[in-house]
Amino acid sequence: MSNRAVIVGASLAGLRAAEGLRHSGHEGPIVVVGDEPHAPYDRPPLSKQVLTGKAQPESTALRHDEDIDVEWMLGTRATGLDVAGRRVRLAEGGDLGYDSLVIATGAHPRRIPSAPAGPGVHYLRTLEDSVSLRDGLARASRVVVIGAGFIGLEVASSAKALGLEVTVVEALPVPLERALGPQLGLALAAWHRSNGVDIRLGAALDRIEGSGRPEEVVLTDGSSVPADLVVVGVGVAPTTAWLEGSGVDLDDGVVCDACLRVLAGGRPLPDVVAAGDVARWWHPLYEERVRQEHWTSAANQGEHAARTLMLGEAAEPCAPVPYVWSDQHGAKLQFVGRVLPGDRVEMLEGSVEEGRFLAGYERGGRLVAALGARRPAKVMALQQQIAAGATFPPDL
Repeated sequence: MSNRAVIVGASLAGLRAAEGLRHSGHEGPIVVVGDEPHAPYDRPPLSKQVLTGKAQPESTALRHDEDIDVEWMLGTRATGLDVAGRRVRLAEGGDLGYDSLVIATGAHPRRIPSAPAGPGVHYLRTLEDSVSLRDGLARASRVVVIGAGFIGLEVASSAKALGLEVTVVEALPVPLERALGPQLGLALAAWHRSNGVDIRLGAALDRIEGSGRPEEVVLTDGSSVPADLVVVGVGVAPTTAWLEGSGVDLDDGVVCDACLRVLAGGRPLPDVVAAGDVARWWHPLYEERVRQEHWTSAANQGEHAARTLMLGEAAEPCAPVPYVWSDQHGAKLQFVGRVLPGDRVEMLEGSVEEGRFLAGYERGGRLVAALGARRPAKVMALQQQIAAGATFPPDL
């Protein structure tokens, strides 16, 4: 028996799963299937250092243990899954049998029909997307970013650092409200304005006008913004179309139990796990299913999914306190925890205006989240306090 492990997704989560399997004692073949032609690479620099020229595209390649003995099937897209036969169907024809399976296909950008990708209109997810956008920014003077999430604001910051005129358009009245709450969402918008970025809230894209390339962006409130380059960053959707009809439970991602075992009909499939942006799993700390689109989550889940396969029934739940960082206007923003509507936020140190602060979120007398800029050690200390169920205010 070959005991072949197949990992669908040459992503950060897929790479960490491969390393985790080998380091945990898996001696059989490990095959990684990836639809991109590249070995796994780091995505965070794509909206930051690569755009500004501080890092070359090839520098994003993820370092990994060369001794893990993995077969890479790159430029190969999975198109289906036969759960009963334990086989992954491939676009090039044929299929690939597995004894254990890791689903790590990540996510893809949500598209706006009124902003199809083309000359001067960019979406950002892949290495090729970043290089194309970098080259476009080098020829641009007026940039409009659609969407004020982390990626949109990072691109806006990078474009501003290049000396370009930047406008960010956000359909919601508060940017990052779901992630950070209304108070800090509005404070960050004001901070971006103080750094020279025009933030338009409560206005969505209506259409892009121009002859072959963008010349003007028209908004739903009737206003318009001149532009010669448009970047759309309105979030991502989990890449699960290839699993439709397989019997795997899908609900804004691949539905998993607390140990990252993939469910079908509400029951765990034998020897099938998921990790990274595509996984929606039962989080014991929050007592509900969550899906996290962050670098640290993908890395941790890849390792945890591998342990679950190796440990079987002895596997433990995956219950990290979420962590995400974002580089904007020369400051590293770090966020830990999870915000819900009604959480109270209190500034513990500094202020958003000065770009150096630490804020804590309270719910029911407990510390549940924290946001900091230029406060790395204290943010990470608060992450540990959240995991321990610390009361509010926290011990600084």
